[in-house]
Amino acid sequence: MIRNKILELLRSRLGCFVSGEELGRQLSVSRTAISKQIQKLRQEGYEIESTVSQGHRLVALPDLLRPEEVRSRLQTGVLGKEIIYFSQIGSTNDEAKRRAVEGYPEGTLVITEAQLGGRGRLARGWFSPFAKGIWFSLILRPPFPPQEAPKCTLMAAVAINRAIHDCTGLASGIKWPNDILYNGKKLVGILTEMSAEMDAINHIVIGMGVNVNITEADIPPELQSVATSLQLETGVAVPRLDLFIQILARLEELYLAVKKEGFATVLDAWRQESITLNRVVNVIAPDRSFAGKALDIDVDGALLVETATGVERVLAGDVSIRSLAE
Repeated sequence: MIRNKILELLRSRLGCFVSGEELGRQLSVSRTAISKQIQKLRQEGYEIESTVSQGHRLVALPDLLRPEEVRSRLQTGVLGKEIIYFSQIGSTNDEAKRRAVEGYPEGTLVITEAQLGGRGRLARGWFSPFAKGIWFSLILRPPFPPQEAPKCTLMAAVAINRAIHDCTGLASGIKWPNDILYNGKKLVGILTEMSAEMDAINHIVIGMGVNVNITEADIPPELQSVATSLQLETGVAVPRLDLFIQILARLEELYLAVKKEGFATVLDAWRQESITLNRVVNVIAPDRSFAGKALDIDVDGALLVETATGVERVLAGDVSIRSLAE
């Protein structure tokens, strides 16, 4: 696509002018065609300065997770092998599942700037405003058996939590099994869905939503007591592309290790970064509710909760951490 090639040339000489004649010669198109594509790039958020005598220069990149921006910075060999991008979409997980059935390869990313029908665990909605967060889904085709799949949620939580610390220094923590919180408010949600046969996984889709530069005014009133963002907690806007690239790098690092050595290292890392363990929690399970002290997670990633009648093993359900005042 001519527009992408123009962008590659301007990016390779960021801040320097490139004449329309040179661009036209390298791409074998007219200067008029170059000008039209430059205008379209401006409409997409690229800041490009143009003069009659000097040509065009790329001054600033937009804070968008466009495929060309992601690819130019990727540090991974598997994740990002294919990138499907939408300005907005109903749900990246729904789109990723459709693409997975069509045969898209492991490592395919479905990225959007805004979700209109984002979903979290337990059929909850997920608030995903335009260009204020990182909303994406990842297709994996792992070799391990279906019963191991739920631990991919723990893997993703560890990867994102580490990336947040790398990029912001924020001491966030993981609430079982997949939420990342800071000061009791939610920064990140993760939803893992699987298609499998009896003894083999067809594909796993991991949907991840990170509240990056959402302001207090952006958050609906009903969510203000439970949701926050990296910008709200650090006091500064966080470059989304930098964080996204780091998330992908951390995810691939863990996933390749899991495929080679299993989930033991991930489970240990989850324990270290958990804010659930050694706390009193309320558990709403599919069949009943109870409270107790969160002791550990087992080899399957289930939460072990000590109650007055013994240790309960929680594989599914909603877990809330009691405040110190309770």
